[in-house]
Amino acid sequence: MRNLMVTGGAGFIGSNFVRHMLRKYPDYRIVVYDKLTYAGNLVNLKDVARDFADRYAFVKGDICDAEKVRAVVREHQVDTIVNFAAATHVDRSLMEPDEFIRTDVFGTYVLLEAAKEFRLERYHQVSTDEVYGEVLEGRSRETDPLHTRSPYSASKAGGDMLCIAYYTSFGVPVTITRGSNNIGPNQYPEKVVPLFITNGIDDRPLPLYGDGTQMRDYQYVLDHCEGIDVVLHRGKPGEIYNLGTGVETRNIDMARAILDLLGKPHSLIQPVQDRPGHDRRYALDISKICALGWEPGYTFEEALERTVRWYVENEWWWRPIKSGEHYQEYYRRQYEEREIAKPDANDK
Repeated sequence: MRNLMVTGGAGFIGSNFVRHMLRKYPDYRIVVYDKLTYAGNLVNLKDVARDFADRYAFVKGDICDAEKVRAVVREHQVDTIVNFAAATHVDRSLMEPDEFIRTDVFGTYVLLEAAKEFRLERYHQVSTDEVYGEVLEGRSRETDPLHTRSPYSASKAGGDMLCIAYYTSFGVPVTITRGSNNIGPNQYPEKVVPLFITNGIDDRPLPLYGDGTQMRDYQYVLDHCEGIDVVLHRGKPGEIYNLGTGVETRNIDMARAILDLLGKPHSLIQPVQDRPGHDRRYALDISKICALGWEPGYTFEEALERTVRWYVENEWWWRPIKSGEHYQEYYRRQYEEREIAKPDANDK
């Protein structure tokens, strides 16, 4: 494993993973293959291009383009694919499900075909805890049935099932990680944590779905990257590994913690009408990946503090995104006319 093709490597988690791997493994080479949609940004890799010019390359491309994928694998002598490329936002999947099905299912098929044809050493699929559906009690294990509740989670589950099918049918050495919600630097600011941070900085309302008691496992992005690294090197082909902290936080408590770190009043929290099919709780059993020698390095409090500080110190990165027409149009579609009366508890 020396020549990695990281699809979606200009995005949030992908760019952090590329940086992590190049710093840790001085004999690894990485080609980032990214379509550069709204959430992909070459600025995320500016320092990588400068510091690792001899071991890094970028190719703009769509994972659904089979000919281009094959050409890149051949040209760069790729032996490992790590697939971050995906349409990922649940809210967007409710508006435009076709893009999610195309990228997350058909795109995965194209990459698996390349892995099979070129007999790659490893194909790794980056998935999500959302494929298990909401978990009101207990914790999801890798062997649990999938119960998807949004076009996004359904498309990711489809990709996962293709991966296992290619391992079983063709012997493609696949591994899968199902990660919980990531937070950290360079996350596109329509996702809830950077949205709340950047709105809070500007004294704008924080649009909180419903009563805010939905529970999520928020993990720091570098923990996620290290977990994928561990599975690539120690994981068993054909296996799935849950990747999170094992600790859940209510969304309303997350919002309040952000405002406390910013020194802003809780009255900025603005309840909005809940989204359709909003899962109440995700919770992962992470014992399987911990058995490989990995464990979370950051608590929720540490991860959130680092994330808030990054957005405070890097307005140059997110302000052009939020002021852009694409972002403004999404924000209007998503939150306009959805505000509901605030309960007294949010004003405290």
